[in-house]
Amino acid sequence: MRGKITVPDIIDMKKSGKKITVLTAYDSLFANILDGAGIHILLVGDSLGNVVLGYENPIPVTIKDVTHHVRAVSRGVKSALIVGDMPFGSYFTPEDALRNAGKLIQAGAEAVKLERGTAVKDQIGALTEMGIPVMGHVGLTPQSIHQIGGYRVQGRTPETAKKILSDAKAVERAGAFAIVLEGMPSNLAGKITDELKIPTIGIGAGPHCDGQVLVTHDALGFYEKTPKFVKKYAGLRELILSAVKTYKKEVEEGRFPTEEYSY
Repeated sequence: MRGKITVPDIIDMKKSGKKITVLTAYDSLFANILDGAGIHILLVGDSLGNVVLGYENPIPVTIKDVTHHVRAVSRGVKSALIVGDMPFGSYFTPEDALRNAGKLIQAGAEAVKLERGTAVKDQIGALTEMGIPVMGHVGLTPQSIHQIGGYRVQGRTPETAKKILSDAKAVERAGAFAIVLEGMPSNLAGKITDELKIPTIGIGAGPHCDGQVLVTHDALGFYEKTPKFVKKYAGLRELILSAVKTYKKEVEEGRFPTEEYSY
């Protein structure tokens, strides 16, 4: 049985050339299943706003929301590294970041994730100085969708690509142990991966990153439509829908329960 995965383990995976697997988790049941499958990192993402809470984007998610779900996920995990997302508005200043990251760590997270680059270097520095591991996030940053005009690929021009590379390096210098590269051309993600010493985790950024992350519900086929970069590894929406319809029909027709399903 594998032991508990730590931040140094993730850093060593890049050094040894081992790919890093990351999936999102929002509750104890899913966390336990994903952990049992050997996933290295479970991200309690602010994507819970879209996936669990019914919001159109992650902006309304609060630190209280993420803390609640981190606590649930931590109860289902034995091995995977748990990373808690810092939601919009929770790290505007280093003081905000310290206060709110502390809540996630107390709830069971072993690291936190912040979006943007140079703009949050002081926040990353403050957190790592206090012993809180930080995962960065550059490129398409969902918390900035109002500024970038929606979920659009970033870094297509030489100027914007240069800015993303600069942001990634700033995140590394500030002390982050890993960085998510989202929604960018694969050649740019490859260049960043080559130039950084810390692991890169791609999502919609091509095959050249040190690891990959997907929203679990996308990968398992809970949605009819998913982003172009998502590969559906199952079709659970159809499977669950069929099962529920069968249950409904059997109850209505008096075929469930039978004596076989009685105490």
